[in-house]
Formats: sequence, C-alpha cells, structure tokens
Amino acid sequence: QVQLVESGGGLVQAGGSLRLSCAASGSIFSINTMGWYRQAPGKQRELVAGITSGGSTNYADFVKGRFTISRDNAKNTVYLQMNSLKPEDTAVYYCNFQNRGQWVWNYWGQGTQVTVSS
Repeated sequence: QVQLVESGGGLVQAGGSLRLSCAASGSIFSINTMGWYRQAPGKQRELVAGITSGGSTNYADFVKGRFTISRDNAKNTVYLQMNSLKPEDTAVYYCNFQNRGQWVWNYWGQGTQVTVSS
C-alpha cells in the first residue's frame, strides 16, 4: 500500500500562482510514476501532468507553459507549480501514484481544492 498526503490548494485570483505538494509513503517501488489529475464539477477526471521516477514528464495541452511538475525522489514527493492560473483551472486536484512492476498498482490522494477567481 501507498499513502498519499496532498497540500497546497486554496483560493487565488486569476493570473496568480499556487504550488501543490504530494508526499508518498509506504511500499514504493523504484520504478514509479507520480502525477496530478483534476476534476471540475460535472466533468470527468483528467490528467494534468505526470513525472516518472526517471524524470520524464508529460503535460496536458491546456497547462503547457503554465504548470511545471517536479519531484524529489529522496522525499518521494511530487510538486505542481501552477502559474498564470485561469478560472477554468478551478477543480479538485488529485495526486496519483503508480507502482510499476509486473503490474501497475494505482493509488490516489484525497484531493485538494483549487479555486481561481476572475
């Protein structure tokens, strides 16, 4: 099992910044992927950004150039720096962790609310 603790959400005005953090603990494989998803009211959960244990990243088109994902492997922590926030970025942001072995084990954080006012 892997436990995830998120922090950093809140209320910010359009154009502002927030930084989300997610710390993982428990049975962590050396090969894994950490990432952030978001879910707005009435919409499906969608990928925001991901980063592998090797440092490879991927981003949704709607955040490219505004959000940056990074991780500290020594702390098993992933960060999401969100700049130039827009009202449409308002959502619950969920941390995701995937242990990658013969199978993929998928874990979710409890979610943190990000609200961007216009």
